[in-house]
Amino acid sequence: MIIEGNPKEKAAMEEFHKGNRAEGLRLQEEFASEFRQEYKNKDHCPCLKACRYHGNCKECVAIHRAHQEHVPNCMRPLLNKKIRILSELTEHTIANEIEPPHEILRK
Repeated sequence: MIIEGNPKEKAAMEEFHKGNRAEGLRLQEEFASEFRQEYKNKDHCPCLKACRYHGNCKECVAIHRAHQEHVPNCMRPLLNKKIRILSELTEHTIANEIEPPHEILRK
């Protein structure tokens, strides 16, 4: 099962945007049901960093909400994709202004 960019969940969002809430909810529940079944006994966490909260989204997200310094590793690709689109508006010149924290290694 694909989680990121899942076609069924994307179709659900399309229905929500069209104002068809009932169909959106139906498709969303189908996705959630398939997810629950598929990942009942499997690891669903895409995070590659060793972490005590790996696979425990509820606690992981609560921790990040509490300290509010950064987002969980699993959310970074999604956010970076959206930020990249915004960054195109300034020819990505923001990259010249960003100083990464010392724990982040860049190429």
